[in-house]
Amino acid sequence: MKLVMVLMLAALPLYCYAGTGCQLVQEAVRNTLDSQVSVPQFLDSLRVFLTDTATANAMIEFKQCFLKQPKEILENVGLAINMISNSDRCQGY
Repeated sequence: MKLVMVLMLAALPLYCYAGTGCQLVQEAVRNTLDSQVSVPQFLDSLRVFLTDTATANAMIEFKQCFLKQPKEILENVGLAINMISNSDRCQGY
């Protein structure tokens, strides 16, 4: 599971850097952290990233991991992601 998270966090900035739009990345992060977004809704929002059932299953497990966390943890993760994406190093993307 840690490998999936590392790969996701590594791939998202590259996707944004490639010029495909940060809006998709921001929406994916928002849907991951939002406990009101169901797993089917989450998968639907990521359908452009899901190439096979193994990837979809990994994303289901990824979402379940966040659904088990208390609201305070989810808020802190959201703040950390915002701080990273708004940092000087990431502003160029």
